[in-house]
Amino acid sequence: MVNFFQSLKNIVIGKGRNVTDKSVFHQLTLAAFFAWIGLGADGLSSSCYGPEEAFRALHEYPFLMMFVALGTAITIFIVSASYSQIIELFPAGGGGYLVASKLLSPNIGMVSGCALIIDYILTITLSVTSGIDAIFSFLPPEWISYKLVSATVGIAVLILLNLRGVKESVTVLLPVFLLFVIVHFGVIVYILGSHLADLPAVATKTGMDISKATSALGGFGAFVLILRAYSMGAGTYTGIEAVSNALPILREPRVQTGKKTMRYMSWSLAFMAVGLMVSYSLMHVQHAEGKTLNAILFEKLFSGLDSSTAYIFVTVILTSEAVLLFVAAQTGFLGGPQILSNMAVDRWFPTRFATLSDRLVTQNGVLIIGAVAAAILLLTGGNIRVLVVMYSINVFITFSLSQLGMVRHWLQVRSSFPQWKRKITINGIGLFLTSFILASVVIIKFTEGGWVTILLTGGLVSLVILFKRHYIYTGKMLRRLDDLVLTAVDASLTEKSENPPQPDTKAKTAVFLVNSFSGLGLHTLFTVMRTFDGTFKNFVFVQVGILDAGNFKGAEEVDSLRQFTEKESAKYVNFMHNNGYSAEAFCDFGTDVVEVVGKIAPQIVQKYPHSIFFGGQVVFPKESILTRWLHNFTVFAVQRRLYFEGIPVVVLPIRI
Repeated sequence: MVNFFQSLKNIVIGKGRNVTDKSVFHQLTLAAFFAWIGLGADGLSSSCYGPEEAFRALHEYPFLMMFVALGTAITIFIVSASYSQIIELFPAGGGGYLVASKLLSPNIGMVSGCALIIDYILTITLSVTSGIDAIFSFLPPEWISYKLVSATVGIAVLILLNLRGVKESVTVLLPVFLLFVIVHFGVIVYILGSHLADLPAVATKTGMDISKATSALGGFGAFVLILRAYSMGAGTYTGIEAVSNALPILREPRVQTGKKTMRYMSWSLAFMAVGLMVSYSLMHVQHAEGKTLNAILFEKLFSGLDSSTAYIFVTVILTSEAVLLFVAAQTGFLGGPQILSNMAVDRWFPTRFATLSDRLVTQNGVLIIGAVAAAILLLTGGNIRVLVVMYSINVFITFSLSQLGMVRHWLQVRSSFPQWKRKITINGIGLFLTSFILASVVIIKFTEGGWVTILLTGGLVSLVILFKRHYIYTGKMLRRLDDLVLTAVDASLTEKSENPPQPDTKAKTAVFLVNSFSGLGLHTLFTVMRTFDGTFKNFVFVQVGILDAGNFKGAEEVDSLRQFTEKESAKYVNFMHNNGYSAEAFCDFGTDVVEVVGKIAPQIVQKYPHSIFFGGQVVFPKESILTRWLHNFTVFAVQRRLYFEGIPVVVLPIRI
């Protein structure tokens, strides 16, 4: 049965990767072009609804869109430039979470991270739902009842793709992304090119709309109208931050790859968004019930062709939009688990979200992000209007906090960094623009359902504070145990012995599962020596270095983990040698302790046939759902694994 499930897993998700293969990092990471596809789809897909929201806000003054388009382009390039500076300053990734944590405070960083996680979840839900909605608009009306089921299946498919790995998921989505870019680029170039001769008329009509708006609303009112339209198009900027969050999945040199990806994103998004905004005005597009402005734009563009040919062109273009919206959900699956893993390393979330699968994917993060996205889909019934409102706010919380952190940083280093004025200008403008949009969107959309997003984010913040408090408490207790035990150990006894005792492989052997030279491991060792006084002649120490999101960032990090694991286990061996006992260490590293120990244990038993394995387990005064969920209880999983092989394992309780 185990072999059957393993074979099924290999077919669906793929075989495990070899963590000792240094080329694996090259195989897993993305070059700038593929990163643009995987991370840029969210931004480009927003051009399907962001410009439309801005255009509709102008009502009967369509040519004021020229000012909104200009402001949108400036904002895209300013925000992109500011995030390029974040990439330079934080080459290990982390984006808005790490920037706010390091430059403002850990608690502010936590709020930024929680806001971004909710945003990525909503990215998945909204993108998949929008894509499915667009696809079903071409299908018979009686199929509409299957829409929600289809969206749920769509999320499930993306979960499976991402469990296989980042590169696999991006490669599958490549044709769809390129189809969207090529088709829309061609359409926008044609519309702009064919209206070059009309530029004087466009300028005249823009002036007329300014006069009309000023007469009806007053000068200030017209200005506010433009600002409102600019703010309502806020969805256009979502996705820009994704590169700085996902730097660990980019190819070396990561900073250069990240900045190149950011350039691809900013230029393509600016061209697409501004091009569509201007095209709406040039083609005199007007809102029609049940159709998007893009659909109306393309129908008008191809109206001169015969009906069947026009229908084919419009269908191809709108289908590419529909599928790209589905592809945009990939950004949520790339960015969300990355933020979760970064916060898990800092103990804001359960540590299991930092662990990697044998495919070297943050599997738990992919699963929880996908599951919550599916739950929101079902709870909202796939209502696009509700999801758009929920989606509009959180990304600008992170934008604003990131820019604030960078402004503070440049002020702090101004005496030692000559170019600080240029840097702070970019981040300062970025702070002003993103803060303005955040305030505007919250005010405009709060009563329309924006309060739901704030409530969700607040609830998540409260939950992670609970997690953090528990980990802080546990850490204090473990440090107290370290102080009690390590102070009783002479440091000189951990140095290498000149004449170590030779092992008697036929004698009884105690095998200890340890994790660094700490109070936890020594407490287990001393308990066994005291309880089984004189029974064991050999002592073997097994230590597994765990590859997780915190250290799986390159071949050098893996080598450092290997050296640390060997160094820590050697301390146990030296300690026993210097106390007159035979000792040996077995070290390895991987993503799953149970799997690695399962491979090492038979080797130990073959060499020492009379072995008993021992492991320590922290016992809390009061067990709860929280303690069971926040701690992996790995030793019990190891015990179950070794029991199947007939190897005895004793778990010793350690009260803290």
